[in-house]
Amino acid sequence: MALNHAIMTALLDDRLSGYELTKAFDTSLGFFWKASHQQIYKALRDLEQQGLLESEDVPQAGKPDKVIYGLTEGGREALDAWVLGDSKATESKDDMFVKFYNLSADNAAHLREELAQRRQHDGERLALYRRIRARHYAQPESLPVRRRGIYLALLAGIRHCETRLAWAEEADALLASVIPERQSASAR
Repeated sequence: MALNHAIMTALLDDRLSGYELTKAFDTSLGFFWKASHQQIYKALRDLEQQGLLESEDVPQAGKPDKVIYGLTEGGREALDAWVLGDSKATESKDDMFVKFYNLSADNAAHLREELAQRRQHDGERLALYRRIRARHYAQPESLPVRRRGIYLALLAGIRHCETRLAWAEEADALLASVIPERQSASAR
């Protein structure tokens, strides 16, 4: 998936400024597609040049004008064509897994600490996803069709976090067994 498709998806229902789009990425689509603010603004310009988005300057009192973006009919058609195309799963890149290929008694304690930080992050992310589900998606079968799709992405995020946490628990036990006894005693 290209960033362009994620941006056009964010603009399906609302016309948004670049700032509002970056906030949407921080709190919604960004859970599944990472993009910097600079990448988003560059993509907005590119999409507008391609005729897939249109923009409108909105004057603001005491502030610079705000630029609002919306999908054009061509943008909707391009997004529809993309949705009907084949999806490709991309392999994740995670340097921690490469580090595990270098596991030794000398670095096991460090890797275990790094794993603990990852577990903390995944636990916090899982809690957030569960709060979102409880607040907005408690009855997915009663949601409008498009919101059901958003729920499915959220559910995948929940399951992903649950799987990572289960794996991390197993990995922690195995790493603990590699740490030399003298390091284990000093860590207590």
